[in-house]
Amino acid sequence: MSGSQVVVIGAGIAGLAAAHRLSQRGVRVTVVEAADRVGGKLLPGEIAGARVDLGAESMLARRPEAVALAREVGLGERLQPPATATASIWTRGALRPMPKGHVMGVPGTAEALAGVLSDEGLARIEQDAELPRTEVGDDVAVGEYVAARLGREVVDRLVEPLLGGVYAGDAYRISMRSAVPQLFQVAKIHASLTEGVREIQAKMAANQQTGPVFMGIEGGVGTLPLAVADAVRARGGEIVTGAPVSELRREASGGWKVVTPDRVLHADAVILAVPAPAAAGLLRAEAPEAATELDTVEYASMALVTLAYRRSDTALPAGSGFLVPPVDGRTIKASTFASQKWGWIADENPDVVVLRTSVGRYGETQILERDDADLVDVSRTDLEAATGLAAAPLETRVTRWTDGLPQYPVGHHARVARIREQIAKLPGLAVCGAQYDGVGIPACVASAHAAVDQIQGDLTAVRELTANPVQSLHGGAGE
Repeated sequence: MSGSQVVVIGAGIAGLAAAHRLSQRGVRVTVVEAADRVGGKLLPGEIAGARVDLGAESMLARRPEAVALAREVGLGERLQPPATATASIWTRGALRPMPKGHVMGVPGTAEALAGVLSDEGLARIEQDAELPRTEVGDDVAVGEYVAARLGREVVDRLVEPLLGGVYAGDAYRISMRSAVPQLFQVAKIHASLTEGVREIQAKMAANQQTGPVFMGIEGGVGTLPLAVADAVRARGGEIVTGAPVSELRREASGGWKVVTPDRVLHADAVILAVPAPAAAGLLRAEAPEAATELDTVEYASMALVTLAYRRSDTALPAGSGFLVPPVDGRTIKASTFASQKWGWIADENPDVVVLRTSVGRYGETQILERDDADLVDVSRTDLEAATGLAAAPLETRVTRWTDGLPQYPVGHHARVARIREQIAKLPGLAVCGAQYDGVGIPACVASAHAAVDQIQGDLTAVRELTANPVQSLHGGAGE
Protein backbone atom coordinates (compact mmCIF):
# COMPACT_ATOMS: atom_id res chain seq x y z
CA MET A 1 0.00 0.00 0.00
CA SER A 2 3.06 2.22 -0.07
CA GLY A 3 2.40 5.40 -2.02
CA SER A 4 -1.36 5.30 -1.52
CA GLN A 5 -3.40 8.05 0.14
CA VAL A 6 -5.16 7.46 3.45
CA VAL A 7 -7.32 9.93 5.36
CA VAL A 8 -7.55 9.59 9.13
CA ILE A 9 -10.60 11.30 10.61
CA GLY A 10 -9.87 12.36 14.19
CA ALA A 11 -6.63 13.53 15.81
CA GLY A 12 -6.96 12.07 19.28
CA ILE A 13 -4.25 9.65 20.32
CA ALA A 14 -5.87 6.82 18.31
CA GLY A 15 -6.01 8.80 15.09
CA LEU A 16 -2.50 10.14 15.53
CA ALA A 17 -1.13 6.67 16.31
CA ALA A 18 -2.78 5.35 13.14
CA ALA A 19 -1.29 8.20 11.10
CA HIS A 20 2.13 7.56 12.61
CA ARG A 21 1.99 3.85 11.76
CA LEU A 22 0.88 4.65 8.21
CA SER A 23 3.65 7.21 7.72
CA GLN A 24 6.20 4.68 8.95
CA ARG A 25 5.01 2.36 6.22
CA GLY A 26 5.43 4.94 3.49
CA VAL A 27 1.75 5.80 3.11
CA ARG A 28 0.72 9.38 2.34
CA VAL A 29 -1.60 10.39 5.15
CA THR A 30 -3.87 13.33 5.87
CA VAL A 31 -5.43 13.73 9.31
CA VAL A 32 -8.53 15.89 9.65
CA GLU A 33 -9.74 17.00 13.09
CA ALA A 34 -12.87 18.96 13.95
CA ALA A 35 -11.36 20.64 17.03
CA ASP A 36 -8.78 23.39 16.91
CA ARG A 37 -6.09 21.18 18.48
CA VAL A 38 -4.84 17.62 18.40
CA GLY A 39 -4.76 15.21 21.32
CA GLY A 40 -8.37 14.56 22.31
CA LYS A 41 -8.49 13.59 26.00
CA LEU A 42 -4.74 14.18 26.36
CA LEU A 43 -4.31 17.86 27.16
CA PRO A 44 -1.20 19.60 28.52
CA GLY A 45 -1.72 22.76 30.53
CA GLU A 46 -0.32 25.03 33.20
CA ILE A 47 -1.34 26.24 36.64
CA ALA A 48 0.57 28.72 38.83
CA GLY A 49 3.52 28.30 36.48
CA ALA A 50 3.54 24.51 36.79
CA ARG A 51 3.21 22.25 33.76
CA VAL A 52 0.40 19.75 34.34
CA ASP A 53 -1.99 17.39 32.59
CA LEU A 54 -5.57 18.60 32.30
CA GLY A 55 -6.73 15.24 30.95
CA ALA A 56 -5.35 11.72 31.28
CA GLU A 57 -2.11 11.76 33.28
CA SER A 58 -0.70 8.23 33.13
CA MET A 59 -0.54 5.22 30.84
CA LEU A 60 -0.32 1.52 31.50
CA ALA A 61 3.30 0.42 31.09
CA ARG A 62 2.66 -3.33 31.34
CA ARG A 63 1.23 -3.12 27.81
CA PRO A 64 3.87 -2.15 25.24
CA GLU A 65 1.94 0.06 22.83
CA ALA A 66 1.87 3.49 24.49
CA VAL A 67 5.38 3.43 25.92
CA ALA A 68 6.73 2.18 22.59
CA LEU A 69 4.96 4.99 20.73
CA ALA A 70 6.44 7.56 23.13
CA ARG A 71 9.91 6.19 22.47
CA GLU A 72 9.37 6.15 18.70
CA VAL A 73 8.54 9.86 18.70
CA GLY A 74 11.55 10.87 20.78
CA LEU A 75 10.10 10.96 24.31
CA GLY A 76 12.00 7.97 25.66
CA GLU A 77 14.24 10.02 27.95
CA ARG A 78 11.21 11.83 29.39
CA LEU A 79 9.32 8.70 30.41
CA GLN A 80 8.94 8.59 34.20
CA PRO A 81 7.12 6.20 36.51
CA PRO A 82 5.15 7.65 39.41
CA ALA A 83 7.36 8.78 42.28
CA THR A 84 5.01 6.92 44.61
CA ALA A 85 2.57 4.13 43.90
CA THR A 86 1.02 4.27 47.36
CA ALA A 87 -2.61 5.42 47.32
CA SER A 88 -5.45 5.56 49.80
CA ILE A 89 -9.19 5.09 49.82
CA TRP A 90 -11.38 7.61 51.66
CA THR A 91 -14.04 5.38 53.11
CA ARG A 92 -16.02 4.93 56.30
CA GLY A 93 -14.85 8.33 57.52
CA ALA A 94 -11.09 7.98 57.12
CA LEU A 95 -8.26 7.77 54.62
CA ARG A 96 -7.24 4.11 54.62
CA PRO A 97 -4.30 2.50 52.76
CA MET A 98 -5.29 1.04 49.41
CA PRO A 99 -5.22 -2.74 49.89
CA LYS A 100 -2.73 -4.94 48.10
CA GLY A 101 -3.46 -8.39 46.74
CA HIS A 102 -6.56 -7.75 44.63
CA VAL A 103 -7.53 -7.67 40.96
CA MET A 104 -9.48 -4.45 40.30
CA GLY A 105 -10.71 -4.56 43.88
CA VAL A 106 -11.50 -8.28 43.96
CA PRO A 107 -9.40 -10.00 46.65
CA GLY A 108 -7.79 -13.41 46.73
CA THR A 109 -8.45 -13.61 50.46
CA ALA A 110 -10.65 -11.72 52.90
CA GLU A 111 -7.57 -10.62 54.83
CA ALA A 112 -6.44 -8.56 51.82
CA LEU A 113 -9.28 -6.10 52.49
CA ALA A 114 -8.91 -5.86 56.25
CA GLY A 115 -9.16 -2.24 57.33
CA VAL A 116 -11.28 -1.22 54.35
CA LEU A 117 -14.31 -3.47 54.88
CA SER A 118 -16.35 -3.99 58.01
CA ASP A 119 -16.10 -7.25 59.93
CA GLU A 120 -19.40 -8.28 58.36
CA GLY A 121 -18.04 -7.53 54.89
CA LEU A 122 -14.92 -9.59 55.53
CA ALA A 123 -17.00 -12.50 56.84
CA ARG A 124 -19.17 -12.39 53.71
CA ILE A 125 -16.08 -12.85 51.50
CA GLU A 126 -15.34 -16.11 53.32
CA GLN A 127 -18.67 -17.55 52.12
CA ASP A 128 -17.41 -17.54 48.51
CA ALA A 129 -15.70 -20.92 48.92
CA GLU A 130 -18.97 -22.56 49.99
CA LEU A 131 -21.35 -21.04 47.44
CA PRO A 132 -22.46 -22.94 44.33
CA ARG A 133 -21.09 -21.75 40.99
CA THR A 134 -22.41 -18.43 39.66
CA GLU A 135 -22.79 -18.77 35.90
CA VAL A 136 -21.45 -15.88 33.84
CA GLY A 137 -22.79 -16.89 30.42
CA ASP A 138 -21.57 -14.81 27.51
CA ASP A 139 -21.01 -11.76 29.74
CA VAL A 140 -22.02 -10.40 33.13
CA ALA A 141 -21.82 -7.10 35.00
CA VAL A 142 -18.73 -6.89 37.22
CA GLY A 143 -20.65 -5.61 40.23
CA GLU A 144 -23.46 -8.11 39.88
CA TYR A 145 -21.11 -11.10 39.74
CA VAL A 146 -18.71 -9.95 42.47
CA ALA A 147 -21.58 -9.03 44.81
CA ALA A 148 -23.11 -12.49 44.30
CA ARG A 149 -19.83 -14.15 45.21
CA LEU A 150 -18.33 -11.83 47.84
CA GLY A 151 -21.07 -9.43 48.91
CA ARG A 152 -21.98 -5.87 47.96
CA GLU A 153 -19.53 -4.27 50.37
CA VAL A 154 -16.55 -5.41 48.27
CA VAL A 155 -18.15 -3.84 45.21
CA ASP A 156 -19.32 -0.65 46.89
CA ARG A 157 -16.12 0.06 48.86
CA LEU A 158 -13.42 -1.02 46.40
CA VAL A 159 -14.48 -2.37 42.99
CA GLU A 160 -16.76 0.59 42.31
CA PRO A 161 -14.20 3.36 43.00
CA LEU A 162 -11.47 1.53 41.06
CA LEU A 163 -13.67 0.91 38.02
CA GLY A 164 -15.12 4.40 38.38
CA GLY A 165 -11.63 5.81 38.05
CA VAL A 166 -11.31 4.17 34.64
CA TYR A 167 -14.81 4.49 33.16
CA ALA A 168 -16.61 7.00 35.44
CA GLY A 169 -19.25 4.29 35.25
CA ASP A 170 -21.44 2.05 37.38
CA ALA A 171 -19.86 -1.26 38.43
CA TYR A 172 -23.29 -2.89 38.38
CA ARG A 173 -23.58 -2.12 34.64
CA ILE A 174 -20.00 -2.52 33.42
CA SER A 175 -19.10 -5.63 31.41
CA MET A 176 -16.75 -8.03 33.17
CA ARG A 177 -15.76 -9.62 29.88
CA SER A 178 -14.65 -6.28 28.38
CA ALA A 179 -13.50 -4.31 31.43
CA VAL A 180 -11.86 -7.04 33.56
CA PRO A 181 -11.24 -9.93 31.13
CA GLN A 182 -8.91 -11.69 33.58
CA LEU A 183 -11.75 -12.09 36.05
CA PHE A 184 -14.16 -13.21 33.34
CA GLN A 185 -11.81 -15.99 32.26
CA VAL A 186 -11.35 -17.40 35.77
CA ALA A 187 -15.08 -17.01 36.51
CA LYS A 188 -15.80 -19.38 33.62
CA ILE A 189 -13.46 -22.01 35.13
CA HIS A 190 -13.64 -21.69 38.90
CA ALA A 191 -16.65 -21.96 41.15
CA SER A 192 -14.84 -19.82 43.75
CA LEU A 193 -13.96 -16.26 42.72
CA THR A 194 -11.27 -15.87 45.38
CA GLU A 195 -9.66 -19.07 44.13
CA GLY A 196 -9.67 -17.66 40.62
CA VAL A 197 -8.07 -14.42 41.80
CA ARG A 198 -5.33 -16.39 43.55
CA GLU A 199 -4.69 -18.20 40.26
CA ILE A 200 -4.33 -14.86 38.46
CA GLN A 201 -1.93 -13.68 41.14
CA ALA A 202 0.13 -16.88 40.91
CA LYS A 203 0.43 -16.52 37.13
CA MET A 204 1.52 -12.90 37.51
CA ALA A 205 4.13 -13.93 40.06
CA ALA A 206 5.37 -16.71 37.78
CA ASN A 207 5.68 -14.27 34.88
CA GLN A 208 7.81 -12.09 37.14
CA GLN A 209 6.74 -8.84 35.52
CA THR A 210 9.11 -6.19 36.73
CA GLY A 211 9.22 -2.46 36.27
CA PRO A 212 6.47 0.08 36.86
CA VAL A 213 2.84 -0.73 36.15
CA PHE A 214 2.19 2.83 34.98
CA MET A 215 4.25 5.50 33.28
CA GLY A 216 4.05 9.25 32.89
CA ILE A 217 5.97 11.71 30.77
CA GLU A 218 8.00 14.67 32.02
CA GLY A 219 5.93 17.68 31.03
CA GLY A 220 2.75 15.60 31.05
CA VAL A 221 1.20 12.78 29.06
CA GLY A 222 -0.52 15.55 27.12
CA THR A 223 2.77 16.16 25.32
CA LEU A 224 2.56 12.72 23.67
CA PRO A 225 0.04 13.59 20.94
CA LEU A 226 1.98 16.75 20.11
CA ALA A 227 5.15 14.71 19.61
CA VAL A 228 3.29 12.11 17.52
CA ALA A 229 1.82 14.88 15.35
CA ASP A 230 5.30 16.34 14.84
CA ALA A 231 6.61 12.92 13.80
CA VAL A 232 3.77 12.49 11.31
CA ARG A 233 4.49 15.88 9.77
CA ALA A 234 8.22 15.12 9.63
CA ARG A 235 7.41 12.13 7.42
CA GLY A 236 5.34 14.27 5.07
CA GLY A 237 1.93 13.73 6.62
CA GLU A 238 -0.61 16.54 6.78
CA ILE A 239 -2.67 17.36 9.89
CA VAL A 240 -5.57 19.76 9.51
CA THR A 241 -7.43 21.05 12.57
CA GLY A 242 -10.69 22.98 12.64
CA ALA A 243 -11.94 20.73 9.84
CA PRO A 244 -15.09 18.79 10.80
CA VAL A 245 -16.00 16.11 8.27
CA SER A 246 -19.56 16.46 6.99
CA GLU A 247 -19.67 13.53 4.57
CA LEU A 248 -17.95 10.19 4.01
CA ARG A 249 -18.90 8.31 0.84
CA ARG A 250 -17.57 5.51 -1.30
CA GLU A 251 -16.65 6.45 -4.85
CA ALA A 252 -17.23 4.48 -8.01
CA SER A 253 -13.49 3.91 -8.23
CA GLY A 254 -13.60 1.99 -4.94
CA GLY A 255 -11.94 4.80 -3.01
CA TRP A 256 -13.46 7.24 -0.56
CA LYS A 257 -14.58 10.87 -0.61
CA VAL A 258 -14.15 12.90 2.58
CA VAL A 259 -15.87 16.30 2.69
CA THR A 260 -14.71 19.09 5.03
CA PRO A 261 -15.75 22.77 4.99
CA ASP A 262 -12.77 23.79 2.87
CA ARG A 263 -11.79 20.68 0.94
CA VAL A 264 -12.97 17.49 -0.64
CA LEU A 265 -10.39 14.76 -0.11
CA HIS A 266 -10.13 11.60 -2.19
CA ALA A 267 -8.52 8.62 -0.49
CA ASP A 268 -7.73 5.00 -1.16
CA ALA A 269 -8.70 4.24 2.44
CA VAL A 270 -10.12 5.94 5.53
CA ILE A 271 -9.59 5.30 9.23
CA LEU A 272 -12.36 6.64 11.43
CA ALA A 273 -10.95 7.60 14.85
CA VAL A 274 -13.73 9.72 16.33
CA PRO A 275 -16.19 9.16 19.21
CA ALA A 276 -19.23 7.00 18.59
CA PRO A 277 -21.78 9.77 17.84
CA ALA A 278 -19.55 11.34 15.19
CA ALA A 279 -18.66 7.92 13.75
CA ALA A 280 -22.34 6.99 13.56
CA GLY A 281 -23.15 10.17 11.67
CA LEU A 282 -20.41 9.61 9.11
CA LEU A 283 -21.24 5.91 8.61
CA ARG A 284 -24.99 6.38 8.24
CA ALA A 285 -24.91 6.40 4.44
CA GLU A 286 -22.45 3.58 3.75
CA ALA A 287 -22.73 1.37 6.84
CA PRO A 288 -26.17 2.01 8.38
CA GLU A 289 -26.13 -1.09 10.59
CA ALA A 290 -22.78 -0.11 12.09
CA ALA A 291 -24.12 3.42 12.61
CA THR A 292 -27.14 2.04 14.47
CA GLU A 293 -24.86 0.06 16.78
CA LEU A 294 -22.67 3.11 17.41
CA ASP A 295 -25.80 5.11 18.28
CA THR A 296 -26.22 2.85 21.32
CA VAL A 297 -22.83 3.73 22.86
CA GLU A 298 -23.34 5.79 25.99
CA TYR A 299 -20.83 8.18 27.53
CA ALA A 300 -20.08 9.55 30.98
CA SER A 301 -19.13 13.17 31.55
CA MET A 302 -16.70 14.37 34.18
CA ALA A 303 -14.68 17.37 35.25
CA LEU A 304 -11.17 17.69 36.60
CA VAL A 305 -10.50 20.41 39.15
CA THR A 306 -6.80 21.31 39.32
CA LEU A 307 -5.62 23.33 42.31
CA ALA A 308 -2.23 24.88 43.10
CA TYR A 309 -1.16 25.79 46.64
CA ARG A 310 1.87 27.31 48.29
CA ARG A 311 3.93 24.43 49.61
CA SER A 312 4.25 26.26 52.93
CA ASP A 313 0.44 26.12 53.26
CA THR A 314 0.06 22.36 52.68
CA ALA A 315 0.76 19.17 54.60
CA LEU A 316 -0.78 16.41 52.55
CA PRO A 317 -0.79 12.76 53.59
CA ALA A 318 1.88 10.59 51.96
CA GLY A 319 1.11 8.87 48.67
CA SER A 320 -0.30 9.67 45.26
CA GLY A 321 -3.83 10.51 46.39
CA PHE A 322 -7.07 8.73 47.16
CA LEU A 323 -10.22 7.22 45.70
CA VAL A 324 -13.74 7.78 47.03
CA PRO A 325 -16.50 5.13 46.97
CA PRO A 326 -19.79 6.63 45.72
CA VAL A 327 -21.61 4.84 48.55
CA ASP A 328 -20.10 7.33 51.02
CA GLY A 329 -22.03 10.18 49.40
CA ARG A 330 -19.09 12.51 48.73
CA THR A 331 -19.02 14.80 45.72
CA ILE A 332 -15.50 14.11 44.47
CA LYS A 333 -14.68 10.61 43.29
CA ALA A 334 -10.90 10.88 43.60
CA SER A 335 -7.98 13.20 44.20
CA THR A 336 -4.45 13.02 42.85
CA PHE A 337 -1.60 14.66 44.73
CA ALA A 338 0.12 15.47 41.45
CA SER A 339 3.24 17.01 43.00
CA GLN A 340 3.77 13.85 45.04
CA LYS A 341 2.85 11.43 42.27
CA TRP A 342 5.06 12.93 39.57
CA GLY A 343 8.62 13.79 40.53
CA TRP A 344 9.07 16.20 37.64
CA ILE A 345 6.26 18.46 38.89
CA ALA A 346 7.87 18.74 42.33
CA ASP A 347 11.35 19.26 40.84
CA GLU A 348 10.20 22.03 38.51
CA ASN A 349 8.01 23.76 41.12
CA PRO A 350 9.55 23.38 44.59
CA ASP A 351 7.41 26.13 46.14
CA VAL A 352 4.08 24.98 44.69
CA VAL A 353 1.94 21.91 45.37
CA VAL A 354 -0.45 20.79 42.62
CA LEU A 355 -3.33 18.43 43.19
CA ARG A 356 -6.52 17.65 41.37
CA THR A 357 -9.93 16.17 42.02
CA SER A 358 -12.40 14.53 39.67
CA VAL A 359 -16.16 14.84 39.80
CA GLY A 360 -18.92 13.25 37.76
CA ARG A 361 -19.93 9.67 37.03
CA TYR A 362 -22.23 7.97 34.55
CA GLY A 363 -25.74 9.33 35.01
CA GLU A 364 -24.63 12.25 37.19
CA THR A 365 -25.57 15.34 35.24
CA GLN A 366 -26.56 17.76 38.01
CA ILE A 367 -23.07 18.08 39.50
CA LEU A 368 -21.63 19.04 36.12
CA GLU A 369 -24.28 21.71 35.63
CA ARG A 370 -22.67 23.67 38.47
CA ASP A 371 -20.37 26.51 37.49
CA ASP A 372 -16.60 26.32 37.88
CA ALA A 373 -16.55 28.20 41.18
CA ASP A 374 -19.02 25.72 42.70
CA LEU A 375 -16.97 22.74 41.53
CA VAL A 376 -13.88 24.28 43.12
CA ASP A 377 -15.80 24.89 46.36
CA VAL A 378 -17.12 21.34 46.64
CA SER A 379 -13.67 19.98 45.85
CA ARG A 380 -12.08 22.10 48.55
CA THR A 381 -14.75 21.05 51.05
CA ASP A 382 -14.14 17.36 50.42
CA LEU A 383 -10.37 17.81 50.39
CA GLU A 384 -10.48 19.51 53.78
CA ALA A 385 -12.66 16.74 55.20
CA ALA A 386 -10.33 14.05 53.84
CA THR A 387 -6.91 15.60 54.44
CA GLY A 388 -7.34 18.68 56.62
CA LEU A 389 -6.23 20.98 53.77
CA ALA A 390 -7.91 24.30 54.56
CA ALA A 391 -5.59 26.78 52.81
CA ALA A 392 -6.80 28.93 49.94
CA PRO A 393 -5.35 27.84 46.60
CA LEU A 394 -3.09 30.10 44.56
CA GLU A 395 -4.95 29.23 41.39
CA THR A 396 -7.61 26.78 40.20
CA ARG A 397 -8.63 25.36 36.84
CA VAL A 398 -11.71 23.37 35.91
CA THR A 399 -11.53 21.17 32.81
CA ARG A 400 -14.80 19.64 31.66
CA TRP A 401 -14.84 16.43 29.66
CA THR A 402 -18.41 16.29 28.38
CA ASP A 403 -19.21 12.80 27.09
CA GLY A 404 -15.56 11.99 27.65
CA LEU A 405 -15.65 8.33 28.63
CA PRO A 406 -17.45 5.61 26.61
CA GLN A 407 -19.33 3.07 28.72
CA TYR A 408 -18.74 -0.67 28.42
CA PRO A 409 -22.03 -2.30 29.50
CA VAL A 410 -22.76 -6.02 29.46
CA GLY A 411 -22.62 -7.20 25.85
CA HIS A 412 -20.08 -4.56 24.79
CA HIS A 413 -17.85 -7.17 23.13
CA ALA A 414 -20.74 -8.42 21.00
CA ARG A 415 -21.62 -4.88 19.93
CA VAL A 416 -18.01 -4.22 18.86
CA ALA A 417 -18.00 -7.49 16.91
CA ARG A 418 -21.18 -6.48 15.09
CA ILE A 419 -19.76 -3.05 14.23
CA ARG A 420 -16.56 -4.55 12.90
CA GLU A 421 -18.48 -7.16 10.90
CA GLN A 422 -20.30 -4.38 9.06
CA ILE A 423 -17.17 -2.27 8.58
CA ALA A 424 -15.32 -5.28 7.13
CA LYS A 425 -17.82 -5.32 4.24
CA LEU A 426 -16.41 -1.99 3.06
CA PRO A 427 -12.87 -2.30 1.66
CA GLY A 428 -10.53 0.49 2.67
CA LEU A 429 -12.42 1.42 5.85
CA ALA A 430 -11.50 0.79 9.48
CA VAL A 431 -12.42 2.20 12.89
CA CYS A 432 -10.44 2.71 16.09
CA GLY A 433 -10.66 4.53 19.40
CA ALA A 434 -11.71 4.28 23.02
CA GLN A 435 -15.23 2.98 22.34
CA TYR A 436 -14.01 -0.36 20.99
CA ASP A 437 -11.16 -2.22 22.69
CA GLY A 438 -10.38 -0.38 25.93
CA VAL A 439 -10.35 3.21 27.15
CA GLY A 440 -6.68 3.53 28.14
CA ILE A 441 -3.91 4.98 26.00
CA PRO A 442 -2.33 1.58 25.14
CA ALA A 443 -5.75 0.25 24.11
CA CYS A 444 -6.31 3.24 21.81
CA VAL A 445 -2.87 2.78 20.24
CA ALA A 446 -3.44 -0.96 19.80
CA SER A 447 -6.81 -0.21 18.22
CA ALA A 448 -5.16 2.25 15.83
CA HIS A 449 -2.46 -0.21 14.80
CA ALA A 450 -5.09 -2.89 14.16
CA ALA A 451 -7.03 -0.45 11.98
CA VAL A 452 -3.92 0.24 9.88
CA ASP A 453 -3.34 -3.48 9.46
CA GLN A 454 -6.98 -3.92 8.45
CA ILE A 455 -6.92 -1.42 5.61
CA GLN A 456 -3.71 -3.09 4.45
CA GLY A 457 -5.46 -6.46 4.31
CA ASP A 458 -4.41 -8.04 7.61
CA LEU A 459 -7.31 -8.71 10.01
CA THR A 460 -5.29 -10.64 12.60
CA ALA A 461 -4.95 -7.80 15.11
CA VAL A 462 -8.57 -6.67 14.70
CA ARG A 463 -9.83 -10.18 15.44
CA GLU A 464 -7.55 -10.49 18.45
CA LEU A 465 -8.67 -7.16 19.94
CA THR A 466 -12.34 -7.89 19.30
CA ALA A 467 -12.00 -11.22 21.10
CA ASN A 468 -9.71 -9.91 23.85
CA PRO A 469 -10.10 -6.22 24.72
CA VAL A 470 -7.25 -4.48 26.51
CA GLN A 471 -7.91 -4.18 30.23
CA SER A 472 -7.68 -0.56 31.33
CA LEU A 473 -6.38 -0.46 34.89
CA HIS A 474 -6.72 2.42 37.29
CA GLY A 475 -3.66 4.65 36.98
CA GLY A 476 -3.55 5.68 40.61
CA ALA A 477 -5.88 7.91 42.54
CA GLY A 478 -7.54 10.57 40.46
CA GLU A 479 -7.12 9.11 37.00
